[in-house]
Amino acid sequence: MEVSSGKPFLFPHGRNGVVLLHSYTSSSADVRMLARHLERQNYTIYAPVFTGHGKDPLTVLQKGSPEEWWSDTQLAIRKLRDLGMTKVAVLGLSLGGLLATKALENDPALAGGGVFASPVTSWGKSNVPEFFPQLSSAYYQKQKLPSQEITMRINEIDQLLPKQLEEISQMTREIDQHLDTIHQPFFIGQGGQDEMIDPHSGEELKARLLAQGTPVDYHYYPQAGHVLTVNSAHRQLFADVTNFLQKIFEV
Repeated sequence: MEVSSGKPFLFPHGRNGVVLLHSYTSSSADVRMLARHLERQNYTIYAPVFTGHGKDPLTVLQKGSPEEWWSDTQLAIRKLRDLGMTKVAVLGLSLGGLLATKALENDPALAGGGVFASPVTSWGKSNVPEFFPQLSSAYYQKQKLPSQEITMRINEIDQLLPKQLEEISQMTREIDQHLDTIHQPFFIGQGGQDEMIDPHSGEELKARLLAQGTPVDYHYYPQAGHVLTVNSAHRQLFADVTNFLQKIFEV
């Protein structure tokens, strides 16, 4: 979870498409390195930016919502299909993983997809409530805002954040309740040193999916923190995702 600038991007290449979804409060910058890697593997990649994201943290709370982000996800999938992709997969980091999972629940035509460090079964155990104000303050300091202005914005964040987190929790509970509708191959990447969510959440999700017969490709990175797409695990993650996509697109 890091506030960073970023715009939606499309890397057109092969006939199979991959939607990559970023994390809460961040932007498509989360997944740009992975996207370039997958483009070199002959995939067409599209990464949207969720409504309200990519700029001031307050904008996430003022303009964003799970409903908006779900619409953003559906539009991203439709964009690749409109480009004539033979098959489409959807993968996401953290919040993006929640939306990717919801997409797989609602769209059986997707070839597969999955999550990187996403609390599909354990959103209530996340450290987002503590980290959001801290990261927001760091963002404003980097923007060189006056201390009084920073204090005012953090106070507004403290007021707005609980409502949005409850909305995300409600969405997560609904996703959790419909996991039995997922039958496509599902990728799970989880870091053992995850500072934002329960490091056991990936294993819990794996067990749930396997119990219902969903094919699962699970990868655990013992020394890695939350943002798997850019941290110490990213090279191994990229290789693992590549192998996963090769399998699902060959079917």
